[in-house]
Amino acid sequence: MKLWRWIVGLIFVAVLAAFAWHWVADDPGYVLIHLRGTTLQMTVVTAVVLLLVAWAAIAFLVALIRWPFGAMNRRHRRLSRRRLADGLVALIEGRHGEAERDLHRAARYPSVRGPALLAAAEAAERHGESQRAIETLDLAAQETPRAARVLRARLMRRTGRAAEAVSLLAPEANSGALTPSGWVEFAEASLASGDPRGATRALEPLRKSGELGAPAFHLLEARVVAAEILATQDGASLSSLWSQLPKGQRRLPVAIDAYARQAMRFGQSMAAMDEIESALRREWSPALVTTYGTMGSEDLEQRLRRAEAWIDTHPNDAALLTTVGRMCVRIHLWGKAKPYLERALAIEPNAAAWEALGDVYLGEGQADLAQRCYRNAFALARGELTEALPEARGGRIDTRVSAVEERDQHGVPRLSP
Repeated sequence: MKLWRWIVGLIFVAVLAAFAWHWVADDPGYVLIHLRGTTLQMTVVTAVVLLLVAWAAIAFLVALIRWPFGAMNRRHRRLSRRRLADGLVALIEGRHGEAERDLHRAARYPSVRGPALLAAAEAAERHGESQRAIETLDLAAQETPRAARVLRARLMRRTGRAAEAVSLLAPEANSGALTPSGWVEFAEASLASGDPRGATRALEPLRKSGELGAPAFHLLEARVVAAEILATQDGASLSSLWSQLPKGQRRLPVAIDAYARQAMRFGQSMAAMDEIESALRREWSPALVTTYGTMGSEDLEQRLRRAEAWIDTHPNDAALLTTVGRMCVRIHLWGKAKPYLERALAIEPNAAAWEALGDVYLGEGQADLAQRCYRNAFALARGELTEALPEARGGRIDTRVSAVEERDQHGVPRLSP
C-alpha cells in the first residue's frame, strides 16, 4: 500500500514540475540588485536557488557550531539515564546509600528529575534518613507534586504519623482527585489512625480503576470491612451496619469472623452462629470454624453435634478437630476430647490443641502430663521444639489421613492433589 502511495506522489510531483517549468520558461522573471556601484542581474529562478543555497549553508554552519554543545548534552542525558537505572536497581537490592547517591546525580537532568527525586526520597527513608527524605520530597514536589504528596503520606504513616497522612491526602480525597496509589495510601493511613469509615471511601474508586488487581483489592476490602465492623460500639449499630453492607462484603470470611466476634461481645450469639453456619455451607473456612468453637455457652451441645457432623466431610482439618476437642473440654467430656485433639496434633501441631489437651489431662487428674502439654503449647508458640508424651511414644495416636470424596457444587468429584 505504501509503494503505491509513493508512486502516485512521484507522478504528481513530476506533473507539477512539468507545468511549473513551462510556466517559468514563458517568463523567467528579472531581478536587479544594485549596491554601491555593483549591479547583479538574474532571473527569479536563479535568485530563489541562491537563497535556498545560502539558507542551507547558514544552517550547516549553525549546526556545526552547536555540535560540541549538543554532544555534551547527549552525554549528560545518557549518564543521567544510566544513573537512574543503576539507582533503581540498587534500591531494589537494598543498597540504599548507593541508590540515593546515584539517584541524586540522575536528578541533575531535567527529563528524569522528578522520578529520580522520588526514588531518592524512598532510598533515604529506607536508609533511616527521614529528614533527608523529607527534604528530597520538597524538591520532588516541584516536578511531580501528586506523586510526591502520596509518597510523603506513605513516609508519614511508616513513622507513626498516620493521622497527618490522612490530613495531607484529605483535600484530594474530598474532590475525588486522588490517584490509585493515593487511594490505597489514604485507606491504609485511615486504618492505621483508627478511622475505618474513611478507609471505606477508598474502596469504590479503587474498584472502578481496577489498578490494584483483584487479589490485592479483595484483601484490602476485607481488612477495611472487618475494621469497620470491629469499630461498632453497640449491638444496634452492628446490626445496622451489617444490614447495609453489600452482599459481596457480607460473604467475606474475614468480615463474617469480625461480625461474629462483635455479635458475641454484644450478646447476639444466635445471630453470629447463624452467619457462620451459613458461610460454612457456602464455603469451608478453618478460621470461621475456630471462631464457631469459641462462641459462648449458649446451645453448646447442639453446636458440638453440628461440628462433629462436619468431620464426616472434613476429617483431616486440624482446625475443626481442635475446635471439636475444645468444645468437648468445655463440657468436661475428657475421654471424647482426647482422640480429636491427638489427631489434630498428628496432622498439624498447634498451640491451641496442646493447651486443650493439657486441660483434658488436668481434668483427668494427670497433672504431670498436663504440664507437659502446656509447656508444648508455649514452646510451639515461640517456634521451639515440642516434647513427645509417653502415650505418643507407644504409637497410640492415629496419624493416618482419611481419604474422603469431595464434590463441587455440580456434584462432580474433585481429584486429590
